[in-house]
Amino acid sequence: MRIVLTGGGTGGHFYPLIAVAEAMEDLCAERTLVEPELYYVGPAPFDRTALIEHDIVYRSSPAAGLQRSSLLRSIFSFIPNLIGVVRSLWQLYRLYPDVVLSTGGYAAFPTLWAARILAIPIIIYDADATPGRVSLWSAGFARWIAVAHPDAAKKFPEALRKKIANIGHPIRQEIEGFAREGGHEFLKLDASVPTIFVMGGSQGAQAINNVVLDTLIDLVSRYNVVHQAGKANLEEVQGIAGVVLKDSRYADRYRAFGLLNTLAIRMTAGISSLVVARAGSGTVFEVASWNIPAILIPIPIDVSHDQTENAFSYARSGAAIVIEQENLTPHVLSAEIDRLMQDAPLREKMSTAAAAFARPHAARTLAEIVLETALAHEPV
Repeated sequence: MRIVLTGGGTGGHFYPLIAVAEAMEDLCAERTLVEPELYYVGPAPFDRTALIEHDIVYRSSPAAGLQRSSLLRSIFSFIPNLIGVVRSLWQLYRLYPDVVLSTGGYAAFPTLWAARILAIPIIIYDADATPGRVSLWSAGFARWIAVAHPDAAKKFPEALRKKIANIGHPIRQEIEGFAREGGHEFLKLDASVPTIFVMGGSQGAQAINNVVLDTLIDLVSRYNVVHQAGKANLEEVQGIAGVVLKDSRYADRYRAFGLLNTLAIRMTAGISSLVVARAGSGTVFEVASWNIPAILIPIPIDVSHDQTENAFSYARSGAAIVIEQENLTPHVLSAEIDRLMQDAPLREKMSTAAAAFARPHAARTLAEIVLETALAHEPV
């Protein structure tokens, strides 16, 4: 049994593939099935180490985001995709996998096209509240469609909805859930005050960083603040925070990191009362898996509509509130944090809503669909 994984360009497209690979390993062990041979076909993977750790073989196939701003840019983006389709055809012809699993994004386009030509079964998964162009294009010839957000199914043509499964978002086992003890000691924080976890994403979020720093002297008077600022921003953030908190007796309540490792994330989540974050689908479902109330600040809609849709989809569940970046000021952020922290019954309702939204078995559900499709296609 051979399974090809494709999709990527960002961690939000790539890591669900790793989560499903983990779940397939567990299912095969439980059911005494021979583990499938796993391949990742696409451009350079987001995380090569993750592929190696799960015995996923990489096969290169170029791809480029489709540009529609000008004819010249369209031509230049078409060329690598055409090369990618030819390369993917050769890769899939040699492997002839039993199923292709796509998480969308431009990286998946050539492999999906090649799989369609070779009549290889396709399963697509889309993490966002509004499905991406590649997922919408491939839905018509996909065997199954899996979505994370309840709102996403309505964005596909009605004729396809009978093959759509709303499964939630596959999360890697190492970051699902949180550490229940030891967080304050690990982070060397004051256990007598609540903790606010600010997640700027792996690249950080300059707008969030600036507002947090502007209100930092006020926040640390009442809360611990753990701030993931982004690797590129860490030195600047630490420098400004050092100046801002120079004369504060609460300076030890602030911790800034570039990118938290898995252990640090689990420890921080275990002591946090509230999360402030962007609204990538992976982030939303990670926060939901921790059952922690959230303030979401999506990337502006003129940059990317995905995060705004994700944020409001999650907010409608009752688990979060949304502050659009154009309305983000130090006063607004501080006031919303205080409002939620002073209303324990509301935070409890938000935690319950987050738990209902999380769908913790998403990776296993999608892994079952993939394995069943592969076994049905595999020659007897």
